[in-house]
Amino acid sequence: MTIMEPSPSPRTDLGLTGVSGVPAADAPQKVKDFTSDQEVRWCPGCGDYVILATVRGFLAELGLRRENLMFVSGIGCSSRFPYYLDAYGIHSIHGRAPAIATGLAVTRPDLSVWVVTGDGDALSIGGNHLIHALRRNVNMTILLFNNRIYGLTKGQYSPTSEQGKITKSTPLGSVDHPFNTLSVALGAEATFAARALDSDRQGLTEVLRAAATHRGTSFVEILQDCPIFNDGSFDALRRDNAADHLVPLRHGQPIVFGTDGEFAVVRSGFGLAVARTAEVEATDIVVHDAETDDPEYAYALSRLGDQELTHVVTGVFRSVARPTYDDGVRAQNAEAAERAPLQPDSLQRLLNGPETWTVG
Repeated sequence: MTIMEPSPSPRTDLGLTGVSGVPAADAPQKVKDFTSDQEVRWCPGCGDYVILATVRGFLAELGLRRENLMFVSGIGCSSRFPYYLDAYGIHSIHGRAPAIATGLAVTRPDLSVWVVTGDGDALSIGGNHLIHALRRNVNMTILLFNNRIYGLTKGQYSPTSEQGKITKSTPLGSVDHPFNTLSVALGAEATFAARALDSDRQGLTEVLRAAATHRGTSFVEILQDCPIFNDGSFDALRRDNAADHLVPLRHGQPIVFGTDGEFAVVRSGFGLAVARTAEVEATDIVVHDAETDDPEYAYALSRLGDQELTHVVTGVFRSVARPTYDDGVRAQNAEAAERAPLQPDSLQRLLNGPETWTVG
């Protein structure tokens, strides 16, 4: 496990408030203020470069001090991320970043805690930690880089690889049914769930801004290219007709998409479906409500997508308020301390309590 420390900001007083109650810097910050002295070592053309540049620029907009930022990663190409930011960071162990971030969020409310992970790190060995962080609603932001492959270990299929995927570990094609990542997050009752594309810098920035200001667990899936082991996985979303595949969400606006707005999302039974705008009434088109407390609606949005990328929904699916786990733990500890203040021998008396015995 590696721990990175930031350069100190010009001022260290805690008088201002930034994202989620975290102290903010009063001097304007620039991208270079969040750029570490480490050489960025990803493959040429990797989508991680675009995400890193976007995050650096976005952090400058937040106005947070470097020493009040904590980035926690697991294992994988995406997990090198903390090295390249001049902020606190932990390069931890495979799949356990959400667990470590939970401890930080509970014990250090002065930190803005971020998790950077990948589809293999978060959804395979780390799947258990991810879903419990989401259901607990710990105050952290989780960025899941999804390239639908294991890149660091040289090209094995991952939990998001499409069925039939030929890789080094599936030479005859994968027989696994892949995760729908947003469906997993919403099934775990995430209070904030969103998706963005690495090459859509404006859309990614908008999603990150909304995620950072949300109190609770913010889950953001970022679709990104691995040019070495899964090149072109998301090319359908970058071609001239990409508008026919991408379904952008805007809170309070009808869900209409396509080059000329020729497609729309409508109700269909208990779920949602895509229809031609000209063939439905304007009143039948769904108006996006990210703030509805109805989890079935956001889940139905996630089911519009498929592994062939016929339709890929982007933007904020859900953003609702719910008490956070870390606030609850701190409140409970404060109440317990008020009822029974700790004494110097409290731990020893607990260890030697009535439910112990001597053997021999």
